[in-house]
Amino acid sequence: MKPILLQGHERSITQIKYNREGDLLFSVAKDTVANVWYSVNGERLGTYNGHTGAVWCWLLYLVVSCWWTYWGGPVGYGTSDGFVNVHVAFTGKQLALLHTNSAVRTCGFDFSGNIIMFSTDKQMGYQCYLNFFDLRDPQQISDNQPYLSIPCSEQKITSAVWGPLGEFVIAGHENGEFNQFSAKSGEVLKKAKEHTKQINDIQTSLDLTMFISASKDNTAKLFDCTSLDHIKTFKTERPVNSAAISPIMDHVVMGGGQEAMEVTTTSTRIGKFEARFFHAAYEEEFGRVKGHFGPINCVAFHPDGKSYSSGGEDGYVRIHYFDPQYFDFELEA
Repeated sequence: MKPILLQGHERSITQIKYNREGDLLFSVAKDTVANVWYSVNGERLGTYNGHTGAVWCWLLYLVVSCWWTYWGGPVGYGTSDGFVNVHVAFTGKQLALLHTNSAVRTCGFDFSGNIIMFSTDKQMGYQCYLNFFDLRDPQQISDNQPYLSIPCSEQKITSAVWGPLGEFVIAGHENGEFNQFSAKSGEVLKKAKEHTKQINDIQTSLDLTMFISASKDNTAKLFDCTSLDHIKTFKTERPVNSAAISPIMDHVVMGGGQEAMEVTTTSTRIGKFEARFFHAAYEEEFGRVKGHFGPINCVAFHPDGKSYSSGGEDGYVRIHYFDPQYFDFELEA
């Protein structure tokens, strides 16, 4: 499984995402740069510049229509200098620039591509908020006023995703708790607490029926999106920074490693910087992929399930296409 190495960032990668068709891969990092790549060969398509702070999250409109996503679909990103920037994917034309009082940690479009949600950090005297903007209302954009703003005073949001049909947002917090927030009223519909430490990442399955969470408590867990029922647990001996669900196999991939400050004098073997594959039903590990020189901060499956990508503390993005043997592999019960 020879990887394609993408070199376009000078600091650690914070998030990677594919568009719906999987022909494009988006990456952001702490170096203020947001890049777009062709996933088939790793060629860089373009760069979104203009910020002075780290870029923490990508905002992609993931619709079924190829034409809209490929040519004119909106994309955006949230930054540590307090902005959410929304552009047309291929032309780079700016659709909206939203200003916040603190760093934007997570962001995402609902299924229609009309509603943006994003969370802000608890810092500089400001508390954490989960904000909702409707792009169809120019007044909200010009006034920089969300139609719904939910305060999260107790525990800040560290990761968040939309649920099915855009009815609610699932937010993970620094204390290991999940909250399901209504996108209309802002009320908490459901709660769950299966993790003991901070939730680093949440990613949904392709059909939005399930989501997987990655936590500092050395586990990744699989949940039902609607009920928040805990389904499976995948255990490791190190913090898990990111986890993703395969769209075609009963597999999950996880990436993580010790904090950067704790591994400056240790080897890559001790730091355990491999991407690790687990069977989603049996909860058993069946494979590891090496390559990064530091903790893996983010992983993502290609929408067709034939490859996956990882972004690391080393500033590199690696695209791995699976060998044919991968698809024939069956874990013995």
